[in-house]
Amino acid sequence: MTKELVIISGKGGTGKTSLVAAFAALAQNKVMVDCDVDAADLHLILNPQIEITTEFYSGKTAEINPEICVKCGRCIEVCRFNAVSEDFVVDGIKCEGCGTCFYQCPVNAIKFEQVKSGDWFESNTRFGKLIHARLGVAEENSGKLVSQIRNHSRLIAKQNNNDLIIVDGSPGIGCPVIASISGAHLVVIVTEPTLSGFHDAERVLELTKHFKIPASICINKYDLNLELTKQIENFCREKNIEIVGKIPYSKIFTQAMIKEQNIIEYEPDGEVSNKIKNMWHKIENKLI
Repeated sequence: MTKELVIISGKGGTGKTSLVAAFAALAQNKVMVDCDVDAADLHLILNPQIEITTEFYSGKTAEINPEICVKCGRCIEVCRFNAVSEDFVVDGIKCEGCGTCFYQCPVNAIKFEQVKSGDWFESNTRFGKLIHARLGVAEENSGKLVSQIRNHSRLIAKQNNNDLIIVDGSPGIGCPVIASISGAHLVVIVTEPTLSGFHDAERVLELTKHFKIPASICINKYDLNLELTKQIENFCREKNIEIVGKIPYSKIFTQAMIKEQNIIEYEPDGEVSNKIKNMWHKIENKLI
């Protein structure tokens, strides 16, 4: 049975993707998925070679046919988002795809069709398959795109008899995060010893509890604020949540990224790499 491990964080900048890239080097027989489709960056380290590109269509937008339009102004009148100009041209950014103008047009001069919102990719990396995506600027339905690439990763894992799917999830608690963790066997929440990091980790834990998904905590850059790290540890102890890793702050992460490497590649026997290896061993045991 293929297990699914999802790495998420309550906020951006906690080091989540750097840890996922390190796990990619440590895990065997796996598929990787970057579900942070709004701001994907795992590919910056893994340097994927794209094999298959699939267009992603979601949502609709209006378009006025000038040859049919009689310029009655009804579309301007009913549009709540001021998306129709006085020249009877629809602004694709402002258009929310509600369809009101389409249904109200007396001469059927408005097309209302699905539009391309982005692309998703099946790629090869030096660590195996990576499924990732790029959502267009200001496009919606990122949760739907996340669901598509996760489903495709499951198909790939089944075809190739992969034991594990490693998911780099989105930060926060919104729709793409829910789509990232649904059906997961384990969620690891990466936090940091800041007030916002701690608060947002609590919110993510509530989300995993709601969906009845096992969750553990990793405190990254724990030595930046030992007092707050202690508070996070006490909280986890009270809630019976395992802390699978405590990673010190290190500039090595940045140095490795500049070289397009993960930290295991860059400094395989360093202090930080060894701590990540120990954390990975704990995660593996939880997935058995």
